[in-house]
Amino acid sequence: MDYLIGVDIGTQGTKAIMINNQGKIIAQSYKGYNVETPKPSWAEQWPDVWVNATYFTLQNVIEQSKVDPTKIKGVAISSLYGGSGIPVDEKVTPLAPCLIWMDRRAEEEVKWVKENIDLQELFQITGNFVDSYYGFTKMLWIKNNWPDVWRKINLFLPPNAFVIYQLTGEIAIDYSSAGNIGGIFDIKHRKWSTKMLEKMGIPLEYQPQKIISSTDIVGKITKQAAEKTGLKVGTPVIAGGVDAAVATLSAGALSEGDHVAMIGTSMCWGFITEKSNISKKLVTMPHVIDPLNKLYTFGGAATAGAIIRWFRDKLGEEELAVEKKLDINAYTLLEMKCKDIPAGSEGLLVLPYFMGERSPIWDSNARGTIIGLNLYHNKYHLYKAFMEGVAYALRHNMESVFNKDINLDGEVILVGGAAKSKIWPKIFADVTGFPVKIIKNDVEAPLGDALLAGVGTGVIKNPDILKEWLIYEDIIMPDRTNKEIYDEYYVQYKTAYMNLKSNMEVLSQLG
Repeated sequence: MDYLIGVDIGTQGTKAIMINNQGKIIAQSYKGYNVETPKPSWAEQWPDVWVNATYFTLQNVIEQSKVDPTKIKGVAISSLYGGSGIPVDEKVTPLAPCLIWMDRRAEEEVKWVKENIDLQELFQITGNFVDSYYGFTKMLWIKNNWPDVWRKINLFLPPNAFVIYQLTGEIAIDYSSAGNIGGIFDIKHRKWSTKMLEKMGIPLEYQPQKIISSTDIVGKITKQAAEKTGLKVGTPVIAGGVDAAVATLSAGALSEGDHVAMIGTSMCWGFITEKSNISKKLVTMPHVIDPLNKLYTFGGAATAGAIIRWFRDKLGEEELAVEKKLDINAYTLLEMKCKDIPAGSEGLLVLPYFMGERSPIWDSNARGTIIGLNLYHNKYHLYKAFMEGVAYALRHNMESVFNKDINLDGEVILVGGAAKSKIWPKIFADVTGFPVKIIKNDVEAPLGDALLAGVGTGVIKNPDILKEWLIYEDIIMPDRTNKEIYDEYYVQYKTAYMNLKSNMEVLSQLG
C-alpha cells in the first residue's frame, strides 16, 4: 500500500492528512496560530509559524499512522493566499513579514494604479482588476514604505513555495499562486507580464522564474527536513497551490461549471471554467488541475467564519464558560438558541464587512454594520443575522456571473467550518436559492493536496478518481417561503451598503 500526505497552510492554522492510494484517510493533524494585526486594516504573518506548523503536522500524522516512511510516496503543500508573498534576500532569509490577503494597507498604491495604468489593458492581460487585496499592490506598498527592505529583495515567495524551500532547498511557484498575485501575471500566456511589471516598476527578477503545475515535483526532502518531519530523505514534495483552488478540487470540482463555496475564516466561492476575463469583480487564476487550460474564478468575502468567531469571543462569554465546564461546543450552544428564530432574524440585517470587503464591491473602507436593532432583540437574533449576512455576501458574488454565459451546476458544494454547522448550510440554501451539498467527513484542502501529490508521483493516474472518494450528505433544498423573505432582505442588503458607503469611508479615516 502506498501513502500520500497533503498539507494546507491556512490563515489561522495548518492541517495535514495522510491517505492511502485508495483515498482512505489514515491520520490527520492540526496546529493553530494567529494573524498579526499591528494597525487597523493591517494583517501580516512571519513565515516561521508556517514552517514550524508544517514540521509539527507532518511529524504528527506520521507518528499517528505508524506507517513506514518509505511507503510515503509524496507530499503536496497548499497555502493561504500570501498577498505580497514573503520578501526574502539572496539567502532566502525573510526581510519582512508577509502581507497576507487580508491586509488592506495598500490604498494609496491602488489609487496610483488607477491613475497611471490603463485599467482595461490590465484586465485584458491579467484577467484581474485592482484592489489592495492583490499581491502586486502590496508589493508596491513595500516599495514605497519599506525602501530598505525593497533594495535587499531577491524574491517574493508565496507561503507554500517558502515552506517547500525549507523542505527541499528548491524554489518554484505554481501557476495558481502566480496568477493570484494579479496585475503582473499574463493569464492567457501563463507567464509573468513583462509589460505590466515594467509599468508597475516591479523588477521581473523579484518573481520566481520557475513556474510549474500544481502536480509537479519541486524537489525532495533534505536530510535536515527529514529530521524535523519524520519523512524519508528523498521523498518528493509537490508544488500544491492556493488553498481556495485546492479546497475546490477537494470538493470534486474538476469540470466546467462546477462550483464550491469555501466558508472558513473568509469566504471563497469559485467555479471551474476555460473562459478568461469574465468579470472585473472576480478573481481569476489557473486551476490546480490542468492549469494551462482551466481556470479557477472566484469571488470572496474578506470575513466569514472570522465574524462568527469574533461574535463567539466577544459576545459569547457565557457559552465559552459552559464549553469549558461541560465540554459542549460554544458554537453549538449559540445555534441551539437561535435555530427557531425566523428568516430575517425579525428585522435584523448585518453587513459582514469587518475587514473591508473584497468582491464584488472591492471596498477597503467598508465596515461591519448592524441595522434594525431594537429592545426586543437578543444576542441570538444577532448571531443568526451574522450567519445570514455571510449568506447574502455569497449570493452577491454569485450574481456577478449571472448573464455571463457561465452554466453553473445546479448545486453548490459547501466546504469549510460552516459545513459543520447544523443551521448555517440551510441559511445558505434559502438565501441563494441553490441546493447545498455537504461532504461527509470533509477535510477541505489537504485532501486535494494529497491528490495532487498522488498525481505528481504517478501513484494516482487520473484525478477524476477523487469523485469516487467523496460521500455527500443528503442535499439541502432551499425553502421557497424563506427564499421569498430573504429576497426582500437581500434588496436591503445591497441598498444599505450603497446608502452607507460614504459614512463608512469617513469612519475608516476617523478610526
